[in-house]
Amino acid sequence: VRPVESGGGLVQAGGSLRLSCAVSGSIGAKRWYRQAPGKQRELVASITSGGSTYYVDDVRGRFTISRDNAKNTVSLQMNSLKPEDTAVYYCYVDGLPWGQGTQVTVSS
Repeated sequence: VRPVESGGGLVQAGGSLRLSCAVSGSIGAKRWYRQAPGKQRELVASITSGGSTYYVDDVRGRFTISRDNAKNTVSLQMNSLKPEDTAVYYCYVDGLPWGQGTQVTVSS
């Protein structure tokens, strides 16, 4: 079963969005990736089953990844958004196919 992402949208620079991802049956590490037009898909943040987190430098201090193991969901709270955050965001779990992603567009 592939992940199902939601929560994307259009927001002005400085605004916030909260992305969610439903991944049934998975208890392993979860990651958020993003892919901007013309660029390669890149890791944004990850969280282990025990709750340890990692963020790339671009988003550290602005984004927060969290998970609810009981609900099999992982979220990405994105604050102080910048136009360069514009991308399709995907959550990823080892062994599962990529989902459809959710579009985030930040206007200047």
